Amino acid sequence: MAQVTPPPGRPRRSTINDVAREAGVAASTVSRAFTNPDRVNQVTRAHVLEVAERLGYAPSPTARALESGRSDTVALLVPDITNPYFSGTIKGAERAAAAAGVTLVLGDTQEHPPTEEKLVRRLGPAVDGFVLAASRMPDEALRRAAELNPVVLVNRASPGLACVVADFDTGTRQIVDHLASFGHTSFVFAGGPPESWSGSRRWVGLQAAAHERGMDVQRHGPYVPMLSSGAAAADAVLGAGATAVVCHNDMLAIGVLRRLGERGVAVPGDVSVVGFDDMFGSDFCTPPLTTLAERTEDAGARAVDTLLLQARQRSAEPGALVLPTQLRVRGSTGPARVG
Repeated sequence: MAQVTPPPGRPRRSTINDVAREAGVAASTVSRAFTNPDRVNQVTRAHVLEVAERLGYAPSPTARALESGRSDTVALLVPDITNPYFSGTIKGAERAAAAAGVTLVLGDTQEHPPTEEKLVRRLGPAVDGFVLAASRMPDEALRRAAELNPVVLVNRASPGLACVVADFDTGTRQIVDHLASFGHTSFVFAGGPPESWSGSRRWVGLQAAAHERGMDVQRHGPYVPMLSSGAAAADAVLGAGATAVVCHNDMLAIGVLRRLGERGVAVPGDVSVVGFDDMFGSDFCTPPLTTLAERTEDAGARAVDTLLLQARQRSAEPGALVLPTQLRVRGSTGPARVG
């Protein structure tokens, strides 16, 4: 049988035996220096690591996983990777994963619960746990996933699972107080997907705050939370004669702004528009969008930290971390039209 040789110009990777021979120790000592450092003399470990770095050696992730029972890999699943809202969550999660020395795998569930559940099942054996952002899976499916892997939710809550969520109770009150200060006595909520946990929390908060203010509020939709859905939402708002609309998210709100402009409706002169998320670009549209800002980057980082704690200490108690929100007031809101 012909001997297989590496392609010309491609150097052979250093092995654990190369490091052991160069360092003058056993291969098992090299292995422990990386996977179980407490069992190796500090001077010996420092010497082994120096030799490994000089030779360009890094232990095999597969071998480390077999020995430690951990893959040092976590998965972050988001409903729509093209939605700028999730860029903050991804950035924060990646930062926390890098700081902890683990690999972050990113998955797009396409706003489809069965696709999300399928990804969880497929990736489960290869990762130490999941951060699920704005999960669309029902509670039963989330519980099944958590029985096999540690799970932390972002922008979603479910009984018995750790989560990182925005403070929508005070956030929605900020929105309603802002509209009331401009003389609006009613508004429309352009709602998102029925299975959206955050959408239901926003609606509950808006209703409660409107009731406190003696304002009327109607819910229209559901609308897919994308720019393309803005036309239908805007037309419904105009049909209702509303002076203000609060949209499920900034993508939908910007779509509404675009449609109102096409129809010659002045914003905020005729209709005020508010979004949720303060995503990248929400201040670039015309007029700049008033929106409720969430700490998405902080949420992603906190979720990964919580997940790693659960993965390494199975006794960690699940809980809810609530992050504050802040209304960013911009040019899309103003005094209610008269007449």
